[in-house]
Amino acid sequence: MFGEERAPFALDLLELTELAWHDCYGEITPPEGVIEDMLLLSEGSIERLIQVTRLGVTDWRDLKVAADEFRNRR
Repeated sequence: MFGEERAPFALDLLELTELAWHDCYGEITPPEGVIEDMLLLSEGSIERLIQVTRLGVTDWRDLKVAADEFRNRR
């Protein structure tokens, strides 16, 4: 999705997301649906992945709404 060159950066960001999620919610990792929504909304862009990951950690419900709206537009 991010290409061979940027995939390591995406994986690093997802690892940081797990750490932040644990600190915010006390869970080891975000639910699978949250990760799927982040990846969907990123549309393969690392820059966009950073934005939606921040949204997902700070308020996963807003991420869910954005992802649902994105799916409905397709």
